[in-house]
Amino acid sequence: MTAPQTVYRKDYTPPHFFIKETYLDFTLNPEKTAVRARLTLERNPKAPHKDLILDGDTLTFIKGKLNDTLLTAEQFKATPDSLTIFNVPDCFTLETEVEINPAANTTLMGLYKDSGGMLCTQCEAEGFRRITYYLDRPDVLSTFKVRLEANQTEFPILLSNGNKLEEGTLKNGNHYTLWHDPFPKPSYLFAVVGGKLDCLEDSFTTMRGRKVDLKLFAEPHNMHKTAYAMDVLKRSMRWDEEAFGREYDLDVFMIVAVDAFNMGAMENKGLNIFNASAVLATPETTTDAAFMFIERVVAHEYFHNWSGNRVTCRSWFELSLKEGFTVFRDGMFSADMNDPAVKRIQDTTYLRANQYPEDAGPMAHPIRPDSYQSIDNFYTRTVYDKGAEVIGMYKTILGPKGFRKGSDLYFDRHDGEAVTCEDFTKAMEDATKTDLSTFRNWYSQEGTPTLDVIGTYNKDAQTYTLTFKQVLKSGQKAFHIPVALGLVDQKGADLNLTTEHASFDAGTNVFHLKEMENTLTFQNIPHTPTPSLLRAFSAPVKLNFPYSDNELMHLIQHDSDGFNRWESGQVLGVRAIQALMEGNPNTLHTLAKAFKGTLNSVLKRDISPALAAEALALPPQSYLIELQEQTDLEALEHAYDEAKTHLANTLEPLFLEVYNMYHVKEAYSPTAKQIGQRTLKNTALRYLLYTKRHAALATKQFEESNNLTDMLSSLRGLVHTHKAEAQPALQAFYDKWHTDPMVLDSWFSVQASNPQEGTLKHLQQLITHEKFNFKRPNSVRALLSGVILEASGTKNFHTKAGYTWFTDQIIKLDSINPQVAARLVTPLISFKKYTPARQELMKTQLKRIIQSETLSKNMQEIVGKALA
Repeated sequence: MTAPQTVYRKDYTPPHFFIKETYLDFTLNPEKTAVRARLTLERNPKAPHKDLILDGDTLTFIKGKLNDTLLTAEQFKATPDSLTIFNVPDCFTLETEVEINPAANTTLMGLYKDSGGMLCTQCEAEGFRRITYYLDRPDVLSTFKVRLEANQTEFPILLSNGNKLEEGTLKNGNHYTLWHDPFPKPSYLFAVVGGKLDCLEDSFTTMRGRKVDLKLFAEPHNMHKTAYAMDVLKRSMRWDEEAFGREYDLDVFMIVAVDAFNMGAMENKGLNIFNASAVLATPETTTDAAFMFIERVVAHEYFHNWSGNRVTCRSWFELSLKEGFTVFRDGMFSADMNDPAVKRIQDTTYLRANQYPEDAGPMAHPIRPDSYQSIDNFYTRTVYDKGAEVIGMYKTILGPKGFRKGSDLYFDRHDGEAVTCEDFTKAMEDATKTDLSTFRNWYSQEGTPTLDVIGTYNKDAQTYTLTFKQVLKSGQKAFHIPVALGLVDQKGADLNLTTEHASFDAGTNVFHLKEMENTLTFQNIPHTPTPSLLRAFSAPVKLNFPYSDNELMHLIQHDSDGFNRWESGQVLGVRAIQALMEGNPNTLHTLAKAFKGTLNSVLKRDISPALAAEALALPPQSYLIELQEQTDLEALEHAYDEAKTHLANTLEPLFLEVYNMYHVKEAYSPTAKQIGQRTLKNTALRYLLYTKRHAALATKQFEESNNLTDMLSSLRGLVHTHKAEAQPALQAFYDKWHTDPMVLDSWFSVQASNPQEGTLKHLQQLITHEKFNFKRPNSVRALLSGVILEASGTKNFHTKAGYTWFTDQIIKLDSINPQVAARLVTPLISFKKYTPARQELMKTQLKRIIQSETLSKNMQEIVGKALA
């Protein structure tokens, strides 16, 4: 096994050549595609003299020409993975012809054949080199002209980036299209699609009055699922103009739905390629969560047109420059389309459950990594979601107007360039005359900071002092942490805040912590207040403050910040679970009291259903695991079961009343209002099922539901709590949806997450099911991600047999699709969070993976770091 090469950010060097123009001519064929490239190159005068070395990956070289003259054997060296041309002039054209086999490309990177017969591309991060020899790096920008030729019957639709210049038919039964993208772009934004597709057409008029054609392509049988995504696209285009002043630039914007796709979607310039699950939707086939996911992903990929395409990243180390920024932008959009407080809660819950463990694990890295072995492994929650939190802190520090001013300067200053995270920070500084030198530490330091806070009230001086201490990894410098806070009086109102240097209005105010220890003293405080800290989760840190249960209940009842009302309940939930793990059930009384207050507020309509649903959710088990050095999983699962059962039985009448209040028959709509109501109703149903007395209620909902959300919620509840009633429901679901792979993925996932014993044996049958496709990423994720969900627990995944079975699948998948396999192996590499006996079981399986004969570079890096 060859040790993977480590790439370091400090070793970045500019490209030795630039590609001014790229012309590509494809003759598409599933098994034998010919790609002819003509590149216009110039030597970089600032780079040392070098031979031209182009990237490749599994390419078959046919021939090449330099300045229209056929290359001789002495002039070049061609391998499947590179092409070197010796002694090239400063300016020249290079023509190459290669042959590739899309049907054999199971990695789904480069040009590949989709499970439905479509040919499509995925080039980020380093997939373009699987198409033709090229300088496949993000800081080489070129204009592209692309000719596509294929059999007209087999591939009636031929698409590429930019505007269509020509199309026509040929005598040999083929047809062709010619595309031109006038905006220079790196190769990772290149795209091609060929297949049997129908099209939903619409248009959008920009803020300057220019008409843009909108086209959404899908396979004919899926066209009835495209309307929602088109609506989201138009809303996204308008929002980006209003919120960021960004107007679309080409004459056409296209989206294509692809069944086999490694990620959610890809922002290729003017031709976004989507995983079908992230774009196709109807009430019968799509859950509320999936509708919201589609809203976010469609917006995300469109917003990339500026934050990623028009201004791109200089190297892959700067990935968060485009991804963190764009995740933040799509989060702003979703918050504006829905409930901002609920959106903030959902994002924070996801961050804690997924990114915090990454910060604490063997793959921990800053949002701008210093090194990597496989760049595919750094499309992480840290880069995306923590990166978005960092962008959010710019807005918190600078204010909305300052942030907009900074983003305007960034886009205007760097349009058409490949830049760095430092360029973004500098634009924010220059636009607002703000010193962000300490803030830069967020880009270079890994881990989740902890903020220890102590509050002291001086009755005689009538002052309240908050002391903040940053607890960081050894050797780290202080972060610039913006803390949004308020002080809540005994009646539940926000106090006016006055310090030695300034006075602030009552409500939320932001204070800047830039030292390892900071002190804030507030004057004219008539009695001991309850501090409401880190409002709206103003920084991605762990907060330690010694709240009493009564103080938390006070904040739940009165805090003006919706996020912190929820957060106070989460703290109570954490305490209750931890106490149960230690054999103390007393804290459940306080948690039940908080839940009762929430349910009564719902019945009085004093709180939105969406916010109530979040308040009634226990903290995720993954978050509890993250808060402990080592976790006794059996004790944790028992504690969760005890908490849910106690809450369900204690509050059963209220849960039933809330369920009946929102279990109403109406035409389905994926509006924020309806989604909130359904979420609360199904939250109540899950608790009711824990009483073991309401299986009939879930069965009735399953049979009568007019949408997939209600159907799946009742099905999952039955599977998790009522085995006998679940079996006919599972069969009925399969009978109804066995011809729709996207919906059937949910059927696999529900069964994989079953916490009851015997699930592992059932999984061994499901993975050989005739409808399960191991080469289809969505199918694999449904089953393998399902089995590692919290619900599957110690009876299935966290057993010797469970680890062995899971590892068997990972090894098999790694030989087919390394990118997906590397992302799914994550649960095993977190073994240090568990007890010693369980650690040894997990390490045994990791050693099996590292010894695999088909070990990929992706997997070698992740597992190697875990075992180091």
